[in-house]
Amino acid sequence: MTSRLLWALRATSYLKISTCPRALSIVIKDLKYANTHEWVKVDGSFATIGITDHAQDHLGDVVYIALLEVGSYMKQSKYFGAVESVKATIDVMSLVYGEVVEVNTELNDSPRLVNASPFEDDWIVKVKLSNDGEVNSLMDSEQYSKLYEEEDAKH
Repeated sequence: MTSRLLWALRATSYLKISTCPRALSIVIKDLKYANTHEWVKVDGSFATIGITDHAQDHLGDVVYIALLEVGSYMKQSKYFGAVESVKATIDVMSLVYGEVVEVNTELNDSPRLVNASPFEDDWIVKVKLSNDGEVNSLMDSEQYSKLYEEEDAKH
């Protein structure tokens, strides 16, 4: 039994050393970002919110997403939901203030859409904005790319 344990420890050590880090995360230029790794796309008086490619990559396989109900109100910088993976659970923060007009109900049955398509299928909510100027305080794609590169360098 000792030799099996030693073999397992060696195998585990080898796997940790052999894993290659993923290439840089995808960052879309026309979106705004928060340091908590959410993105927002503003289209007129509506905003779509989701988590970034960087966030989903660090989470791993997503298994559950808590969704708001249509008609709920979100406040900027307040948490409105959660994304649960096999590794961890993160709270999702609202980047704007407004009324939820649509939720991505496909995520109920297929939460892994977040992993497969971080900017097309992983949106979580669509909001009718109360103040479209709020997005001006968020990061652009260059600022966000620099942020996550610095975070990755620390780990």
